[in-house]
Amino acid sequence: MNTTIIITAAIFGALSVILGAFGAHAFKKFMNDEQLKNYETGIKYQMYHAIVLLIIGLNADFFKNAETINILFSLGIFLFSFSIYGLTITSALNKKWRFLGPITPIGGLLLVSGWISIIINFI
Repeated sequence: MNTTIIITAAIFGALSVILGAFGAHAFKKFMNDEQLKNYETGIKYQMYHAIVLLIIGLNADFFKNAETINILFSLGIFLFSFSIYGLTITSALNKKWRFLGPITPIGGLLLVSGWISIIINFI
C-alpha cells in the first residue's frame, strides 16, 4: 500500500466530484451544450484516473513503478483535465485562453504513458 498515491487519488476524486457539481449546477447557466460536454469530458477522465490511482495505491506491492505511474497520471490529469476546464470556462465567458489548447494533448500523452507504464510493469 502507498499512502501518497492513495491521498493523491482521493484529492483528484474529491475535486472531480466538486468540479462536476459546479458543471451540473452553476456552469449550466452560462455554458452551451458543447462547452458542458467538453467540461464533462475533463471530469470523466479525472475521475477514471483517480480510481485507477486508488487501485494502484492500494496494491502498490504489485507495481514496481507505482510512483512513476502516479507522476504520469497526476501530471496528465492536471494538464489534460484542468486545461479543458480552463478552456471551457474562459470560452463561456468570451475570453478563451487559447494557449491552453496545446496543453490538453500533452496531458493526454502523459495519461497514455501512465497506461503504458502499467503494461511495462507486468511484462
